[in-house]
Amino acid sequence: MNLFYIDRASGQKKVEKIYGKVFIKLLYGTGWVNRFFSFLLLPLFSNLTILSKWYGWLQKSRYSRRKIKPFIKKFHINSSEFLDPVSSFQSFNDFFTRRLKPESRLIAPGNHVAILPADGRYLIYKNLKKDEGFFVKGRKWYLETLLCQPALVKKYSEGSMVVIRLAPVDYHRFHFPLRCIPGKAHAIPGKLFSVNPLALKKKGGVIFIENKRMITSLKTNDFGELLFIEIGATYVGSIHQTFIPGKMYEKGREKGYFSYGGSSIILLFEPHRIQFDHDLLQASSEGLETLGHLGQSLGRC
Repeated sequence: MNLFYIDRASGQKKVEKIYGKVFIKLLYGTGWVNRFFSFLLLPLFSNLTILSKWYGWLQKSRYSRRKIKPFIKKFHINSSEFLDPVSSFQSFNDFFTRRLKPESRLIAPGNHVAILPADGRYLIYKNLKKDEGFFVKGRKWYLETLLCQPALVKKYSEGSMVVIRLAPVDYHRFHFPLRCIPGKAHAIPGKLFSVNPLALKKKGGVIFIENKRMITSLKTNDFGELLFIEIGATYVGSIHQTFIPGKMYEKGREKGYFSYGGSSIILLFEPHRIQFDHDLLQASSEGLETLGHLGQSLGRC
């Protein structure tokens, strides 16, 4: 059940610590007991958003603040990066949606350089044309269902894709990867399956095309027009957008944030618009995610 990733800072292969592993394994494991509980409970947790909203409400209660310090200690989170002191958080969700000091994430300079828009684990798909559809974690899925707009499918069907998985331990605000003018964010309703790697291993990228998501078009001078897609998951009651459509934003500026829970982001680039950094491509070719941080280089135009 070990899940490996590449730590970009050190280049080392590491085992991921999974928050709520027992519960996730119960729902998404492969044994007959797991399949039984998955059959009974998974539809409830994925289809009934009221359960996610209820659990999200619990994470906003003052009672939940008692979990913050043990959580920070267990997952070795660097609290010196926080903009606000730990003592100021009134709930676990306050901690989850925390802001960071600007100096804690350096933004790679240059208009010709795209950056990682969030802290998370990255997979790169350089050319979607190579497959009829494409594969994530061994399952085939399609742009038609992900985007629900034929014009967008045609535009990006031969482009590049970046899949970013945010674990509960991560900073959960997301930022613009380029200097751009964003359009309006369009919501697509859906379920709330977990995006935990154990769940992805079982259900594959199907999760991304079934889950609740929001799509924003970003117009840029150097990278063409790309799509920024936020994907909700179990216990994510809301995807919050903090930007103003039609306004110019510099790369690294905040676009929005997720409420409590694990979440994912997908970036779609038009064909031949970006050359991804070699280390990200190399790890992805081996089926390994790369843990990176907001502001690091993603690639060049």
